[in-house]
Amino acid sequence: MKITGQITGGSTLVGIIVRIAGALALSVAFAAAPAWAQKDYSPGASDTEIKLGQSTPLSGPASAFGAGAGRAVVGFFDMLNEQGGINGRKINFTQLDNAYSAPKAVEQSRKLIEDVGVLAEVGTIGTVPNVAIQKYLNSKQVPQLFITAGGRRFNDPKTFPWTVPLYPDFETEGRVIAKYILAKRPDAKIGILFQNDDFGRDYVKGLKAGLGPKASQIIAEASYELTDPTIDSQIVQLKAAGVDTLIEQSSAKAAAQSIRKVHEINWSPLHVIGGSTASVDTVLKPAGLEASKGLVTTQFLKQPGDPAWANDEEIKTYKAFLKKYAPSANPDDYSVLVAYMNVNAVAALLKQCGDELTRENLVRQATLLHGTRMPLMLPGISISTAPGDYTPFKSLRIAKFDGTSWALSGDPISAE
Repeated sequence: MKITGQITGGSTLVGIIVRIAGALALSVAFAAAPAWAQKDYSPGASDTEIKLGQSTPLSGPASAFGAGAGRAVVGFFDMLNEQGGINGRKINFTQLDNAYSAPKAVEQSRKLIEDVGVLAEVGTIGTVPNVAIQKYLNSKQVPQLFITAGGRRFNDPKTFPWTVPLYPDFETEGRVIAKYILAKRPDAKIGILFQNDDFGRDYVKGLKAGLGPKASQIIAEASYELTDPTIDSQIVQLKAAGVDTLIEQSSAKAAAQSIRKVHEINWSPLHVIGGSTASVDTVLKPAGLEASKGLVTTQFLKQPGDPAWANDEEIKTYKAFLKKYAPSANPDDYSVLVAYMNVNAVAALLKQCGDELTRENLVRQATLLHGTRMPLMLPGISISTAPGDYTPFKSLRIAKFDGTSWALSGDPISAE
């Protein structure tokens, strides 16, 4: 009995030791697990799905941008879902038409947040709609994530911490063009044509800042309203002022009109257009390819129509994706290119968030990018963001139109 008692006591001690060791091993295992092993969700996320939304101009004055890009975005999420989603979750994506109208954009954002219940609004196109919805989304603490708009107001972490852009801001673009002009045409007589809103004014601000003392070489400025039927009179005005270097930040419609009008009146200035209106199919072809020859712009993405990228693997992948998932979208459409880069970034971000699919973590991860590169970005171009600086692109490339396609010129130019 005594011996038995000793054996029993010994077994109890061994059992306790085993249980303690097991508990310690379990705690070590939890400590060693990834930080996102503990699931944490905001509205719009669950074990099985991630709800995302977007309003885009499928109709209205900017439908040339929205229609093709919208199809590409829907197709991309369809492709991801066929491949199993992201971290095992399917993307439940809702796309609504805002007709490039500020009131309509707000209405659609309310629908996405309050009715659909999305985790974030992603990739919304254009300055006008994004300005309209910015205050509402920030008041609701819903990410306005990776938007396609370059206004400086979208890089304002203190006032609008939930708004994160993924497009070269217009001030940066203006500064880059200023450096180009200073190097290539230091004695330029500069004329500016710009859209009279944040889209145009931010670009002009960056251009003047980049020119510095040489801003005195701006001898004429002309603006127009988005609703103006034509900008022909502004072009005539700028030519009459003696301008030999025309720099414009216009919408697609106005840019096509200005290119055509410059050609019609036999004016031959160095003509610089904004990167957002550099689409061969939606701007240059309507304006006339011969009239477009010699244009200069900024770029940050590879151009599928450029022979230099004919055998590029990323371009091949991009074209194959469109052929299968968005066959009506034109691969040479600039807005489609931007949308493709954008949704790749959204997918990468969601994957990085793992099981911590909160609105706070989405913004946190989106503002901790350091030299990150997305498919189709040009050599030397990458994304870098920080909690105090949401500006994604710090450098851009210069390209010239040769009558058929855009050709890169020189090395990347930093705006800093």
